[in-house]
Amino acid sequence: MSLVLTGSQVMQVLNMDLALAAAQEAFQAYGEGRVNMPPKSYLQLAQGDFRAMYGEIFLTQAHICGLKWVNVHPGNPAKGLLTVMAKIIINDPETGLEFADLDGTHVTDFRTGAAGGLAAKYLARPDASRLGLIGLGAQARTQLAAVLKVRPIQEVVVFDRHLAHAQGFADYVTATYGVAARAAADARDAVRDLDIVTTTTPSGRPIVMADWVSPGTHINAIGADAAGKQELDPAILQAAKIVVDDWAQASHSGEINVPLAQGKIKPEQIYGSLGEIAAGKKPGRTDAAEITVFDSTGLIIQDLALAYAVCQKARASGLGEEKDFLK
Repeated sequence: MSLVLTGSQVMQVLNMDLALAAAQEAFQAYGEGRVNMPPKSYLQLAQGDFRAMYGEIFLTQAHICGLKWVNVHPGNPAKGLLTVMAKIIINDPETGLEFADLDGTHVTDFRTGAAGGLAAKYLARPDASRLGLIGLGAQARTQLAAVLKVRPIQEVVVFDRHLAHAQGFADYVTATYGVAARAAADARDAVRDLDIVTTTTPSGRPIVMADWVSPGTHINAIGADAAGKQELDPAILQAAKIVVDDWAQASHSGEINVPLAQGKIKPEQIYGSLGEIAAGKKPGRTDAAEITVFDSTGLIIQDLALAYAVCQKARASGLGEEKDFLK
């Protein structure tokens, strides 16, 4: 039997604590070699794209495999639609039988935010208290929620191309979390003298410059998720400790893809993967003054680990509908 969950049912059990725990398990499994994960495939369309992501993971309590089919259509908000929507299917690797079929939109949001939170846990200074957010779409909310779980953030500075939207987001931060927040008039103000900076834009050119970044800053570069995208001045990467989620994906479509192709950084400048750090094979931050960058492209093992946790909680709560699709 397969458990079918809608988006609203997923949200009845999904929260950032669950997402962070699933992220730790997924990346630790990656670092310990307990995953089978081909790079994602892209279907390019006139108005956006679809990505097919599939893989296998040996979790602490289960052995699963599965598929996520997810779109990215940047023009959707103007049509009243979400930019990113997803479906996740989980299977039993031993028999191929379907275990669950669920909406993956919220899972995608939370697992991406949790990866940023996990990276901040290992790479940001322990006393990091000032956070900058550049790009204030749906992903900014889960990135914020995750970082607040792992660092004592006391001030949030936000930037968006539309100042009114930035002001509204700052109000949301204070109303939701009781943290001081303000809108920045330009991107530089959301970077300079801040401890953690998170970028979640679809930019194809650098929007964060090297001379804005202070020693000791940690940057979560989330937005670059397709070939040709980049958010950071390559000079930042040249001076930083760079941690990727997965070399194959990051070198093709992550923050490092453009500077690598242009010869501005070399493969040997990549410090390692977040999985290696989560598994204890490499240390995270080792110097208070070093600049660290996490290049996040998004891995199917993150989706599978969190989707499985969601399904377990949903079943225990009597949510969803069990279906046999073979009948």
